[in-house]
Amino acid sequence: QVQLVESGGGWVQPGGSLRLSCVTSGSILDFKPITWYRQAPGKQRELVAIISSSSSIDYADFVKGRFTISRDIAENKMYLQMNSLKPEDTAVYYCNGRRFGVGYWGQGTQVTVSS
Repeated sequence: QVQLVESGGGWVQPGGSLRLSCVTSGSILDFKPITWYRQAPGKQRELVAIISSSSSIDYADFVKGRFTISRDIAENKMYLQMNSLKPEDTAVYYCNGRRFGVGYWGQGTQVTVSS
């Protein structure tokens, strides 16, 4: 069974940092692309950061310069380092991976940014 499992969410004050993890079942290299999305209450799910099929990296404009996506091939993990967090970053964060043409979602991890 193909799985993506996120962890690392929590509560943080504005300006703080969190690192999210997504572990894949099987080799992370089979997931092309692999992506972080987020969904805030009452809003549509939106792309945050992506590692493309060619391993290029891109970010949504609203996180550029603050968030960093990376992966550890040996550990089959993808990360999202989030710095300078803002209240508007509050959302459930999901990893998504496409493996052999089929897309898979994790269950999500809640990130809350508030004072």
